[in-house]
Amino acid sequence: MLFQQFLDDDLGCASYLVGDEASGTATVVDPPFAIEPLLETAERHDVRIVRSLLTHNHADHLSGHGRLALEHGLPISIHPEAEVAYPHDPLEDGQEVKLGDVVLRAVHTPGHRPEHVCLVVLDRSRGDEPWLVLSGDSLFVGDAARPDLAVGAAEGAGDLYRSLQRLLELADGVELFPGHVAGSLCGKGMSSKPSSTIGYERRFNRALLLENELEFVTDAAGIGAPKPPNMSRIVELNRGPFVAAAATVAELPAPGEATVLDVRPVRDYLAGHRPGALSVPISGSSFATKAAFVLDPESPIVVQAANAAEAECAIRGLRSIGFLELEGYVLGGGSERIESVGLDELDALLGDGAELIDVRERDERDNGYISGSRNIPYRLLSVCAADVPTDRPVVTICESGARAGIAASILAAQGVDARPVLDGGVSDWAARGGRTVEFRRCGN
Repeated sequence: MLFQQFLDDDLGCASYLVGDEASGTATVVDPPFAIEPLLETAERHDVRIVRSLLTHNHADHLSGHGRLALEHGLPISIHPEAEVAYPHDPLEDGQEVKLGDVVLRAVHTPGHRPEHVCLVVLDRSRGDEPWLVLSGDSLFVGDAARPDLAVGAAEGAGDLYRSLQRLLELADGVELFPGHVAGSLCGKGMSSKPSSTIGYERRFNRALLLENELEFVTDAAGIGAPKPPNMSRIVELNRGPFVAAAATVAELPAPGEATVLDVRPVRDYLAGHRPGALSVPISGSSFATKAAFVLDPESPIVVQAANAAEAECAIRGLRSIGFLELEGYVLGGGSERIESVGLDELDALLGDGAELIDVRERDERDNGYISGSRNIPYRLLSVCAADVPTDRPVVTICESGARAGIAASILAAQGVDARPVLDGGVSDWAARGGRTVEFRRCGN
């Protein structure tokens, strides 16, 4: 059996190439929009890809099934409840896709989405027992998927609980390969490990250790993490007519009237950037997701980068989340500057009347925040900037500095004197003896 996992470290997404080298055939499961690595691997192993299998309509990234259909004529299998608008073969519960001695058997596992299926993989040259399971967005390493992206959280959680019981019917030795690892917003506390076993997850996975369905639903439905940015738009792109490869973009002499996304390191951005540019460094974690939170998909976008290679990397990331109509890229810096703030300067600035905005998520802030600060998650600043003062400096802070830099760029683009804390964050402030407040809920 040919089996290879492809991980997008930025999005935390996994795709798979599964085949039978003896028969020279293979299938791709949940292909990414950048299909080239899968095609190169298939060619290297001298197998012919004959089909795309989709576990569900993804909500956080653009799928590559359309490119495979348009460019290579590959048919697609997906569960009927996906209600897709393209030609496909229905992938029903119990249905098998055979590739020589390798068999992929669909298990309908709704919860994350109604159409979701897992794929149990058998290699009949070794025996008739399942060897591994591709669990998609149902069971992850260390946790279970979130249930609130397609239906009500409680309804989805109930379906997910019952789906997980079906997976637990598999033997302990069956290897588990999920559709996501840490970094994705489609789950909660998932591990960065790319695989596990049913037995290990049965023993240690927090979601599987909950005692009954009620306890599971109560826990799963209480997720407070933000939903993937542009979720509805991405689902419709994946559900709708095939999306073709995007056109090549080139270097521009100037960005014109487009929104400028500066993907250079944040200190380079602060030292000099184009007027109104937003900063999301390509070198940071979850670049594409963060960029999607701050960009308007309906507006023209130009990437600002240090060099062509950096620009091309950013463009690939943006296309993976459905930003296909990019104007081009510009290189180098600009004339606009922003000052950063050190933790040792913060007391004096606050004493002089500066506004402090904590740009972390609410659940992070509840664990402790700096007295007098306001909480506006960075992803909401573009719509909340009208409430931010323009008559005094505004300091942005998070846990490490990464989101504070993004937040400062959003505010600066709207005329605010914004200054990010880059070296450290709220925990470092507390460790230095700074005063923090812990949020306490009733009954605690």
